[in-house]
This record gives sequence, C-alpha cells and structure tokens, in this order.
Amino acid sequence: MEKASSEEKADLRPLPPSPSVIPPNVKSECVDPPKRSIIRRPGVGTAGRCIPLLANHFKVSVESSNEIFYQYTVQLLHVSICSEDKRTIESKGSGRKILDKLYQTYSSELAGKRFAYDGEKSLYTVGPLPQNNLEFTVVLEESVAKRGSPSHNGIPSSPGKRSKRSLQSKTFKVEISYAAKIPLKSLSLALKGAEQEKVQDILRVLDIILRQQAANRGCLLVRQSFFHDDSRNFTDIGGGVTSCRGFHSSFRSTHGGLSLNMDVSTTMILTPGPVIEFLKANQNARDPRSIDWVKAKRMLKNMRVKTRHSNMEFKIIGMSDKPCNQQFFPMKVKNASGTYDDGETVEITVYEYFTKHRNVELTYSAYMPCLNVGKPKRPNYLPLELCSLVSLQRYTKALSSVQRASLVEKSRQKPQERIRVVTDSMRSYRYDEEPLLAACGISIGKQLTQVDGRVLEAPKLKVGNSKDCIPRNGKWNFNNKQLLTPTRIERWAVVNFSARCDTSYLSRELITCGRDKGIHIERPHTLIEEESQYRRASPAVRVEKMFEQIRAKLPGSPQLLLCVLPERKNSNIYGPWKKKSLSEYGIPTQCISPTKINNQYLTNLLLKINSKLGGTNSLLAIEHASRVPLIKDTPTMILGMDVSHGSPGRSDIPSIAAVVGSRCWPLISRYRAAVRTQSSKVEMIESLFKPLANGEDDGIMRELLVDFFQSSNGRKPAQIIVFRDGVSESQFSQVLNNELDQMIKAYQHLGEVDIPKFTVIVAQKNHHTKLFQAGGPENIPPGLPFLLLCYFHFIDFMLSEPSLCVRVCACVFVSAGTVVDTTVVHPRNYDFYMCAQAGMIGTSRPAHYHVLVDEIGFSPDDLQNLIHSLSYVYQRSTTAISIVAPICYAHLAAQQLGQFLKFEEYSETSSGQRSLTSVGSAPIPQLPRLHKDVASSMFFC
Repeated sequence: MEKASSEEKADLRPLPPSPSVIPPNVKSECVDPPKRSIIRRPGVGTAGRCIPLLANHFKVSVESSNEIFYQYTVQLLHVSICSEDKRTIESKGSGRKILDKLYQTYSSELAGKRFAYDGEKSLYTVGPLPQNNLEFTVVLEESVAKRGSPSHNGIPSSPGKRSKRSLQSKTFKVEISYAAKIPLKSLSLALKGAEQEKVQDILRVLDIILRQQAANRGCLLVRQSFFHDDSRNFTDIGGGVTSCRGFHSSFRSTHGGLSLNMDVSTTMILTPGPVIEFLKANQNARDPRSIDWVKAKRMLKNMRVKTRHSNMEFKIIGMSDKPCNQQFFPMKVKNASGTYDDGETVEITVYEYFTKHRNVELTYSAYMPCLNVGKPKRPNYLPLELCSLVSLQRYTKALSSVQRASLVEKSRQKPQERIRVVTDSMRSYRYDEEPLLAACGISIGKQLTQVDGRVLEAPKLKVGNSKDCIPRNGKWNFNNKQLLTPTRIERWAVVNFSARCDTSYLSRELITCGRDKGIHIERPHTLIEEESQYRRASPAVRVEKMFEQIRAKLPGSPQLLLCVLPERKNSNIYGPWKKKSLSEYGIPTQCISPTKINNQYLTNLLLKINSKLGGTNSLLAIEHASRVPLIKDTPTMILGMDVSHGSPGRSDIPSIAAVVGSRCWPLISRYRAAVRTQSSKVEMIESLFKPLANGEDDGIMRELLVDFFQSSNGRKPAQIIVFRDGVSESQFSQVLNNELDQMIKAYQHLGEVDIPKFTVIVAQKNHHTKLFQAGGPENIPPGLPFLLLCYFHFIDFMLSEPSLCVRVCACVFVSAGTVVDTTVVHPRNYDFYMCAQAGMIGTSRPAHYHVLVDEIGFSPDDLQNLIHSLSYVYQRSTTAISIVAPICYAHLAAQQLGQFLKFEEYSETSSGQRSLTSVGSAPIPQLPRLHKDVASSMFFC
C-alpha cells in the first residue's frame, strides 16, 4: 500500500565518497556529459483569481552560512571472541548502538564533536574531526544464556528465580575515514537560483539529522518518515495488520527559501499482541484449529516477539515440526553436588518443562507448534501462548482490497485536523534544540507558510447535439443530456459468471438508459449463463468453456461482450477473460459486478462502453472548435507514460511499461495504448525504441507514431508533449537523456530528418506538499472555498440586485482548478502545483508538475491551462481528475494488460525463493499483443 514519496527517493542514499587519488590499476575514462539539462523557470502564470492559501512548509532560518559539514565513511567490523575473524556489521540498529557507545567512550578523541549517522556507512559533523582517519575499539555487553544451565538448551529463565544469564561482551572495530566537504554556503546560493551541485547533499545531511533525532526517541524509521510506538496512532485494518500514523519530514529548497516540509504519514505494521491472535486475524480463522501452520511459519519468520514469563525479546527463525507436548529437547540435570558438571541430560517435552519445571500455566498451546527463537543448529523453543508480537514491525506485503478500503476510510483527515496535527508536532518535537542544527544556527518556524494561489476557470465542454456543458465544482453530469458522438450497438451479448445477477433485467435497463444518452442498443443476441459444473474449475478453464458457448451461440464476432463477474474486486476470472477476448478474439469487452443497478451506475457503464467502441462522450469546447492554443495549427501528439511494478518484495514479477498516445489530431481526447514488460522494479522505460536483428523497430514509439499518422489524415507530429508519471527528481536526467533519446531514435528510424519539438513534463502525486485555504475549513477550490472568498466582494451587489443572486453564484461555482507556482516551488527549476479535482473526502493532494524541457515554447498560462484542461477529458468520468488524463490512461493500460500474464505461476508459495533471484537472471515473460481489431481502441476505458 505504502509507496515511497517521489521527493523522498532522491534523498535516501548515503553520499558517495570523493576519493582524491585514482588507483594506479584503474584507467581514467572520459564520460560524456548529459546532452540535456532541466530548463529554468521562464516566469509565473497570471491567469485566474488570486486566493490566499497555506502550505505545510515551515520556514527555516540559517544564521551562519559559512559552516561546513564534513562527511566521513564508517566501517563497522565485528571482531570474534575466539578468533581474528572480522565481519562487517549490516544491521542499522546495531550500527547506531555501536556509534552511541563510541561517542560516550571516546568523546575527547572526537574533540567533543557530535555527529549525525545515516544508519549505514556515513556520518557527518559540523567542522572536521581531529584526524582524517581514526580507528576505535568499542565493546558492547549483552545478556546471553549461561552455559550449562537449562536455558542453554533453549529455555530462558523465569522471573522469581535466580537468573541463569550472564553478560557477554562483543568487540567491534570502528574505522572512520574522511570522504568529503559539504559547505552550507552552496545552499544559500542555490536558494538564490544558482545551479549548485552540493545542494542535494546538504539537504540530505539535514534530513539525516532529523532522522537520527527520531531514532533516538525509539521511532520506527521508514525512508523520511518516522513512527512512534503510541497506541493512539494505531488503527486496525484487518488481517492482523494495523495502520500506524506518523510524520514525514524533509528539508526543501524553495522559491521562498529553505523550508521543512512536514506532513502526516502512514505505514503498515503487524498488529502487536499475542501471536495466536495475530495468526487468527491474518488467516481469518475462527479458532486455532483452523490455522494453516505452513502459512503461519512463512508469515512469522524474522518477526520479533516478547515472552510473557521472562519479558525478553527474541527473533523467530521458524517453528517446531511437532506440537508443544511432543517436541522433545535434551535438558541438563544437576548431579549430587547440585551442579551441571557431569553433562547428564534427560529428554523432556517443551510443554512438560514449562508446566512442571517452570510452573508456567499453559492453557491452549499443548497441541500447537512451538516458536523457534534460537539458531539453526541450536533451537530454542517457546510455547505460542507465551509470546506476543513486538510493536512497530513493518508489514510490507500488498494489502487486500478490503484492507485498502478500510485504510482509506480510517486514515483520512479533514484539512483543519491535518493542520492541527502537523503544527502540534512541530511544537512538540523542538527541532531547534537539536545540537547539530543549533551549531549551524538553524532554526525552524512553527507556522504554516502563506502562499498565493490562483483559481483557474473551468473549461467549457461540448456534449450531444453540440450543447454546452459547464462543470461546477469540478463536476458535470449527463442528466437530460446525450453523449457527443454515441455509438450504435447492434451485435452484442451478455455472459454471466455470477449466480446472483439477473442479466435479463440488466440488459433491459441498459437499453433504456442508452436510449436517453443517444446510444441505440439492440436487444442482446443472447444471454449466456455459466454452466454450473464449471464453477469450481480453474479461471482459465471457466473462461475457455464460456467462449465455447459464445462460438456456438453467436453467428459471428459481436461488437461487445458484457461480462458479469462473480466478485467486484480482484476476480481471478478478469485476467484470463481480458486476455482471451482482447488478444485472441479482438472483441471489446466490459466487465461488471453490479450490486445496485440504477441510472447513475448505468450511465457510468455506458461512458466506458461508448469510449471502447469508438464513440466520444464529451470534448473540450476549444477542442471541438479546433482552437487549442499552440496545438490547433501544428500537428501535436500527446503522450502519457507510466510503469507499474509488482507487489512489494516480489522481484520475480516483471514491471509493466505503458505509453498512450493521442490520435485523430487536432483532438486531444482520443488515445491508443502500447504496453510492454520489462525488468522487475525498473522505472525507466526500456522499449520505447527496440531495434530487432532484421533492422525493424518493435518499440512502443513506432507503434504510436504510425497510429497517429494513420488517424490524423497522414499528418506527422511536429510537436510531442510527454507526460511522465512515477519518476523521482533524481531520475529527471534519465528521462531527458535516456527516454527522450529513445523517442528521437524511433522517429529517425522511420526515415524522418526533421525531429519534432518536445515538451517533457513529469507529474508527481506521491509527494508531501499539501495546500489549505487560509481561514476556511474546507479543501482548496474548486467549488465552495472560492464561493466563500467571493461572497464578500459581491454581497452589496447581491442585496441591491436580488434577481441576479442566482446568476452570480453560478458564475462563482464555474471556477475550478487551483494552481500555485510561487513560494513553495523550486528556486530555479520550472515546476508548479495544481489541484484540478474537488476534494470531497480528507485533504486534497495537488499534482506536482515539473517541466523538464519546453521546445514548443508554451507560456506559463498556456501550459497550465492545457494541463488543467487535460484533467477534464477523461472519458470514464464526469468529474475532473487529479492528474492529466493521458497518465491515468497509461496507468489503466498497464493495470489491465498486466493481468494477461499468468501470475498464478508466480504463486505465493514460491515467492520466498524467487524473490532472491537477481534482476535479469530469468527471461522476462512477454505480453501477448492485442488483436488488430482492438489495438487502436480505448480498450482500457
């Protein structure tokens, strides 16, 4: 569920060391500089009505910009007690403990300098350490089972008895070596608009300082977010999973100066408490007898538990093969002198040991497996009922649809509540008291930043009979309206995989609703019910048997197959059905699982069907009249690009790259998709240009360029506008110098010499900047907030001219999207925030647009209006969407065609082994291509 912020991804890596000497055996190599760089901001927009807003950025003041951070590389080595064996320490928690002890022990050797540690291989100080290379020996003591006692054989001591544990020392060697200087002065220059290489390094250091402060408080750290162990922040979402509310914090260089972006963040953790209760919730088991212990063993591995009888923590490495009352272990017994010197043992069960020798009552775990918290060759078994899951253990698997719905329902916050939570946290965390920040004279304000926003006018739409449709509050409807270019459906059928749906009633209501919307729908040729004997068969078999009926009952290929699925979400029939209908037969299909059939449901259904069959539901008025600025006179292609990745931790599933391209110029509402698989978790699209051995190009761009040419009366695109989703700021250069290069090569491969002008825009939704209206309880416009703002301007006029009151209110509601391109934007680069959708639930999150290159030459107003308008051309919806339609279509296409792959072959049972496979070690399964009859359709609608 939780996905990394686009702004976070650039800030997580340790800073690279800067070696001053090149080893003699390494040849120097000339590296070509990047061909293109990100453009500077050409100016700001002026269109729209100004509105005062607040942003969750807190002003940061720097008194002394002459300070220098020194970066040091840290190597932690574990020195074995019995030998000279040295092992590198990889645990972040261990690293922090070691360096804390180092500072306590060697403060004078470090000249009393405090440092910030990134948890991996780098630490930072204000000013240099006494020497560039330092070595220290650090000794940590930990409690371990004493040799010769029963606990050595796997059973820890209980309270009330003499402890059979001792302190064991572990020795570590700490090597600290100088890596680089990071002057704070470059940040002040960057804030003035200068291009500085070190500015991201400085911001990363400041973020690490805040992360260390949170770590010292015992918080769970997830990238740049931190989470306290406070039950008031926990919300159960089912399945043994709990959402934990915390905070994201990151320093940002902005047009208004340095700021701290503070926002509410959420991560998933395992529900703390008794292990048996977690397993019952996780497997939806009514009682312990229903638990699948094979799944339980896989789920519990590496989790941490605390025991009830000894109050100690352990890590689970597995489970016993036998139940507690049958699992034996050798327990040492005392000799006549009361010692264990003879080494005599007796075989005893874990259950018997706890109940008879430890006097611990076990009420229900006798017939359940034990938890193994020892080592592979020295098991240590604990009864289940004595163990509870420790808090703040991350849950990283994909959430179910039920869990996602519960998370959205329970974690949303109204704007005023979010403001209160964030500002309260800023006061309680007292960042100004952090020693390293104080050493640089850095102080952080406690008030939200005031910004100026502009409310743009909503674009006018054209619907059936060329009637005007004016969105209000970012919404419109088709009540008493017809679709702009409705299709005619004469050959179609309904197939039913659900035993609960009355398809006869459904088809009649659909025909009636279609008539009202201008779509002529004949009666279906047939209604096909699934044969009952196949309902328990595999999804592929069920789909194959249904198509056997379709071939037998239909005289030819239908225009549409309306497919009723048994489940509304995550039906296992969906993928095989889509693959069979779109790839093998080329039949447009619409899948549904209706719970309530009414006019609104049927209208939304018809919007999708009409788009898939080549109709158009609505167009922008300027598009209908071919008056889109800078596009109407020059053939222009619009691309939307997205890459969809598998579930977290599943490196065996390939990523899906999807690109949609506009067609039928000068329209900007019709698109075609091209989709390919690529290496798992790779964000850059690899197959935009894909030359084959025979000299042909099998890439995505060729497919879309040819379609544009064929659908636009033989016109070739002279301008291409690219909207790229899902990339972080650190990947912008790769978009410009890798993906854009592929597009140009694909164009040249077609024999073209004149390269189109490109405008490349990255759209980010996964960021942490929120906008609020100043002095109002609701979300930022569209809609009511602007009405409240304008009310006072018109109140005298309305009182004097009451007959015009309704007209004035209607005009006020026309205003729609809010744009911010000052104060909280980048000090140099060309970016802005836009909120086109109406935020009815929770707090609106604006889209963050970054213009990387603009060869076309849009003015800020023209570009912002174009992007705003592209939020109104989404054919599936009657509301403005949060991000431009081409990106939404690309996401849909990747999602739908990703279902073509037989992911059942990558079942959960094999994920533990396959997830270790390195990228590229196994061939990437290829997607089957769409049938020619649907390849150019908007099948993804």
